[in-house]
Amino acid sequence: MKHAKTATQNACKLCNPLGACLAFRGIEKCVPFLHGSQGCATYIRRYLISHYKEPIDIASSNFNEETAVFGGSHNLQLGLKNVTQQYKPEVIGLATTCLSETIGDDVPMILREYKKAFRNGSPMPVMIHASTPSYQGSHIDGFHAAVRATVATLAVKGAERQHTVNIFPNMISPADIRYIKEILEAFRLPNMLLPDYSKTLDGGPWGEYHRIPPGGTPASTIASAGSASASIEFGATLEAPKSAAGYLESAFGVTRHHMGLPIGVKASDRFFALVEELSGQPVPEKYEDERRRLIDAYADGHKYIFEKRAIVYGEEDLVIAMTAFLLEIGITPVLCASGGKSGLLKKKIRELVPDLDEGEIKIRDGVDFVDIEDEAKVLKPDFLIGNSKGYTMSRKNNIPLLRIGFPIHDRFGGQRLHHLGYRGTQELFDRIVNMVIEERQNASSIGYTYM
Repeated sequence: MKHAKTATQNACKLCNPLGACLAFRGIEKCVPFLHGSQGCATYIRRYLISHYKEPIDIASSNFNEETAVFGGSHNLQLGLKNVTQQYKPEVIGLATTCLSETIGDDVPMILREYKKAFRNGSPMPVMIHASTPSYQGSHIDGFHAAVRATVATLAVKGAERQHTVNIFPNMISPADIRYIKEILEAFRLPNMLLPDYSKTLDGGPWGEYHRIPPGGTPASTIASAGSASASIEFGATLEAPKSAAGYLESAFGVTRHHMGLPIGVKASDRFFALVEELSGQPVPEKYEDERRRLIDAYADGHKYIFEKRAIVYGEEDLVIAMTAFLLEIGITPVLCASGGKSGLLKKKIRELVPDLDEGEIKIRDGVDFVDIEDEAKVLKPDFLIGNSKGYTMSRKNNIPLLRIGFPIHDRFGGQRLHHLGYRGTQELFDRIVNMVIEERQNASSIGYTYM
């Protein structure tokens, strides 16, 4: 007899304010601040540090039993004062946790009271507040909430429309952020990219400790977002009311261009075509060369991976993009799974895969790793594709795991993995082919050395 599940076991997602803290780390001279318990800040720091291998300070209003009963106004105001004095930030990114959301703290009112109490003529940091309760949504929801709150707080409309483009690249790796910036520079397209943690979470060594690491998108640059000619936003499931580009379109008339993560030839073609249109510049030859090399690699590697079966899991937007890419290279994604609950996962995959019902592809959202493991025992995939949270399942069932996305905390260099564009697709393709070859080689009784 099968019983209904009463609890999540090893969730296929992370907490809402974690994504907000990551986004705030991509703003110049910004300190992420959690309105909640110290344990929340410690948990989030641990996850981010293990992936990015960089020191990360996250302030906290340090809830205790009394605060939980009578409210956190005093703790929040005292914490903001201390952080301002010790860190001297230009921006404080404030995210709420389960506890402060549950007791109903009115954070905007508290911030107004704080500004009145401490406005003494000295510069005060810009306060950005994102509502990020962990009992709903996931880390990607917190990420988008923080980016939207940042734009809503800082963006203004200038006297004239500028020939600039806003880029909201989703929760991608620092390496992918650098690649997107390189592409825009090659097209000579002025831009505002938010968030930009390509340096704050993947920088060089320091001679002395920086309380706020160098890098990030300046607040003054974000302020110009309302005067841009257009916005490009990655995220198939990101709807306009919850998105930064959607806010700019409704508030300032900035045209929103919305697309999935550009993984694979077709998706990358769409991105490059849009940048070509917005910049008025032809695609630079080096990216045409990248595309040609990728097509050649598809042809060379096809014999190794054709008709292989994979389970892909993680954030919904990443799963959607990877599903289309896997089908593009001849791999069947027998299960596309996410802990997210946008309700759009199947719809968006169907838009990319019109003959979805004719294949053997299962799509499940709101799942945990126990659900995914149960499916894997039946579907018997050749390998798994997703983050490190699936390692236990991989080891237990002897199924190879290709690590992508976030978090990758049992391998080195997760912050430098490419996923996007022709270059990122090339790296993903090479890694998949080599994983298949390695498994075949290890399983051989001969141990051949030539492919």
